[in-house]
Amino acid sequence: MDEIKGVGVALATPLNSDYSIDFPSLEKLINHISAGGVDYLVVLGTTGESPVFSWKEKLQILEFVFDKNKKNLPVVFGLGGNNTYDLMEKSKDLEGYDLAAILSASPYYSRPSQQGIVRHYKLLADAFPKPIILYNVPARTASNMEAATTLQLASHPNIVAMKEASKDLDQCIKIMQEKPDGFMFLSGEDSFTNELIQKGAEGVISVIANLLPNQFGEMVNTGLQGNHTDADQLNAQLQEAYQLASEEGNPSSLKAGLEAAGISSRTVKPPLFDGSDHLVQSWKNYLS
Repeated sequence: MDEIKGVGVALATPLNSDYSIDFPSLEKLINHISAGGVDYLVVLGTTGESPVFSWKEKLQILEFVFDKNKKNLPVVFGLGGNNTYDLMEKSKDLEGYDLAAILSASPYYSRPSQQGIVRHYKLLADAFPKPIILYNVPARTASNMEAATTLQLASHPNIVAMKEASKDLDQCIKIMQEKPDGFMFLSGEDSFTNELIQKGAEGVISVIANLLPNQFGEMVNTGLQGNHTDADQLNAQLQEAYQLASEEGNPSSLKAGLEAAGISSRTVKPPLFDGSDHLVQSWKNYLS
């Protein structure tokens, strides 16, 4: 699965003031990203506001990304949730798309046991037409996928990677040390990526790469090449960007930056709230 090594970018979904999808700005964002140091696109992950779009809208966004993906970057699609059988049914609609993989967040709200998480993913892996990237993000799901659970699932032939966003370094290291050959570990936190690459991570699915694809991509690729001294220096230069990108939550903070850069508006769909004027100005100051 070399297609998902390096830098994947969790695409934001630009919106008009009436919350309809701003497709011209989405094309502009794709072009901005594709000109930088990004290796693949992730459509409708958390940053893409996946919970607030209908299935019809999601497929429209996916089709648009494929149409405007002039550099033919590999595409990953976000399909996660806590209704296992609904996800299995929806996955049938993805059979005709040339996806590199499906990113599937661990079930939220239901708070399944570790055995429940294993059963959920095994059912998906048996049914999904494309390889699965596990996604552990306990700050959003209220349920941590333990290292032992990830390692158990890593043996399934249709589960190929983990996007880990627990911020638990010990858990990350255990997975990286004990995972089977061919199973990839991907950072799910931009600010932890440099450190995780030094521990053995093979890439990242990034938020900040929407806005700073060249700078973030250079840092990641420098680290993956083993030049950690230079990667540390490049990472230090991104610290303010990491802080701004988290100041008012994701994706509101990122979209404030995209507005500051003239790529798209800061509009997010309820229940999220638009980034503040102060944050947009802070981004303008940083980007100037």
